[in-house]
Amino acid sequence: MNNLINRRSFLGTSALLGAGLTAGSLFAVNLTPTTKKIKVGLIGCGGRGSDALNNFLEACKILGIEGVVVATGDAFKEKAESTGKNHGLAADRCYGGYDAYQKVVASDCDFVLMATPPAFRPVHVAAAIEAGKHCFIEKPVAVDPVGARSVIATGEKAAAKGLAIVAGTQRRHMADYLRNKAMIDGGAIGPIRGGVVQWNGTVPWIAPRRAGESDASYLTRNWLNFAEMSGDHIVEQHVHNLDVAVWFLGRLPISAEGFGGRARRETGNQFDFFSIDYDFGDGVHIHSQCRQISGTHGAVGEMFTGTDGVCYGGGKITGKKVDVPEFKMDSGNGQVQEHVDLIRSVLAGKPLNDAKSIAQSTLVAIMGRISAYTGGFVRMADLLQNDKAALFNFACTPGPLDFEKGPVKLPAEVPAVPGDGAKLSARG
Repeated sequence: MNNLINRRSFLGTSALLGAGLTAGSLFAVNLTPTTKKIKVGLIGCGGRGSDALNNFLEACKILGIEGVVVATGDAFKEKAESTGKNHGLAADRCYGGYDAYQKVVASDCDFVLMATPPAFRPVHVAAAIEAGKHCFIEKPVAVDPVGARSVIATGEKAAAKGLAIVAGTQRRHMADYLRNKAMIDGGAIGPIRGGVVQWNGTVPWIAPRRAGESDASYLTRNWLNFAEMSGDHIVEQHVHNLDVAVWFLGRLPISAEGFGGRARRETGNQFDFFSIDYDFGDGVHIHSQCRQISGTHGAVGEMFTGTDGVCYGGGKITGKKVDVPEFKMDSGNGQVQEHVDLIRSVLAGKPLNDAKSIAQSTLVAIMGRISAYTGGFVRMADLLQNDKAALFNFACTPGPLDFEKGPVKLPAEVPAVPGDGAKLSARG
């Protein structure tokens, strides 16, 4: 496993050598409680990336710090320039192309925000940590087991270097969820015996293919609808709720068995719905359900049943009376608070590190997707520990580095077929 991870990290960051990497690594580690200005770079300038940058700058204001945007990067240069222009950034600090991330992390930024399609996250965060930058990484952080384990390894390197990595799992930075987690830990509902986690909604958007467009451009613009780029919506979106389950139970599921299908999706190769049974051991099962179909009932949230009560995510909780401290937040917006917590931890010299937790929650989602796609029974150990397992070395293609090397081939715009053994090695 270590050989695989190290090779992947090396390939993603070696091009940075000779591009100011050593000098750039001096910036982030010198931040202190008296710091009054911090510099930030953004990789991925779509809607979520632009919002994340605004969230970061709002967090700076809350902390009484001047936040300065010093670099933007995107596969499409016009997006990097548009976002940069909104923040007074010169055009020559706005980088385009699939190697734009290299230029952002080689800049004098202290923090790097990442909101590219999830397939690119393992390579990008490895490059940023190698360059000595503190990181905010949007969820999920991978689309396959190899990528997820790479992020865990990068998190270990970040810890050794005193660098922070905070993930975009904002529920972990919201007062109501923190309160309910503390109450559960205090025995309010007794041991959790089961539950349901849901994200049932609609397809957020599609990007139809343009005349004469390359496979790489189409894949990148329409990334939300390709499993190789997003991980499918069980990974890209539903990971939020699965992360809450792992967080509240305090452990990973042992296995997953589920199913799904496609009925109405217009582009890409993903499923419309998933239904997964996650076995957390000790007789505890969590039912995961997610759907993206217009005109259907919407439901987003989590419910856990304990021996003595019930908890609804960050909402109502019944059971024993438990006194917990009041959680006072700097912002009522979890997507701002996560940046406040990130910056504050760095200035205090106690950098937060979410790499392992978000990579593991991403693996939980990937495990469910693989089970539904193949019709198989999937064990977490085979993705995380057992290097002899068939799925341990599974990596989606095209991979992130393929986009830097040259033309990529578009995956078939058809869904996986459960029970087709060939799909096990072709798509997970």
